[in-house]
Amino acid sequence: MTNLSAQQLRQAANLKEAIAGLEKQLAAIFGAETKAAPAKPAKKGGMSAAGRARIAAAAKLRWAKVRAAKTKPATVKTAVKAVAKAIVTTKPAKKKFTMSAAAKAKISAAAKARWAAKKTAQAKK
Repeated sequence: MTNLSAQQLRQAANLKEAIAGLEKQLAAIFGAETKAAPAKPAKKGGMSAAGRARIAAAAKLRWAKVRAAKTKPATVKTAVKAVAKAIVTTKPAKKKFTMSAAAKAKISAAAKARWAAKKTAQAKK
């Protein structure tokens, strides 16, 4: 947008005004306000387990440096090295638990039985 000329910007503003006017006319016809564009869906995603682990490791290293600086200067390097070594040797995050098909079927059957019992109890009332 920064490389548009003044004439192009004026033309874009005129088009926006024309669109707004047409939307008002549509609203008057239908008796309700119309939306110009649908709302954006919520952003999904996030951080991987490895990414979280790297951030946690960096935070631990920073805090180790802070704590070591409060103690004797000679122990700073050894403390930081010990924390860095411990961080490198940590285990990767565990894989998420997934339920087997048999377990899902068993839980589903139990839930259906509970609902059936509840429905029969309500029917007797």
